[in-house]
Amino acid sequence: MSGVRGEETVTVVVTLPTLADTHAFGRRLAGLLRAGDLVLLTGPLGAGKTALTQGIGAGLGVLGDITSPTFVIARAHRPDPARGGTIGLVHADAYRLGDATDPRAEIDDLDLDASLDDSVTVVEWGEGLAEHLTESHLHIRLDRHDDDTRTAELIAVGGTWPDRLTRLRL
Repeated sequence: MSGVRGEETVTVVVTLPTLADTHAFGRRLAGLLRAGDLVLLTGPLGAGKTALTQGIGAGLGVLGDITSPTFVIARAHRPDPARGGTIGLVHADAYRLGDATDPRAEIDDLDLDASLDDSVTVVEWGEGLAEHLTESHLHIRLDRHDDDTRTAELIAVGGTWPDRLTRLRL
């Protein structure tokens, strides 16, 4: 464990051999998530950010198909009680916000903090833009390798994240 800006952090690295494994890992990760959580996803195009979010959505039992929100910026998915869902998922994509004069202000304009308390919020391309929404968060850096395997580096920052991440069964 190391400190970042005075906060406790824990880092775990997971190898994901296939895109299906990335999806399955998202389902497992959903078991750690609760309303009010912020998850930031970073990585190059094709690294598996949306696939991981699809797995999270399946694990949370939310309504609707999880697709990349690149052009709509954010999508809200309500919980589906028939699938065991009890909390919603807000899936945002900050990719197109990076060229703005003040991309953090654009994140603020999305009012993600309005749904933060009652949903899990996942922000693709959110590093450097969305951390200010909560006091703690889970940052996941995804990388896709030449053999099509993926690596997920999970960085738990503050709050109860370090403890929760150590309980993740890999």
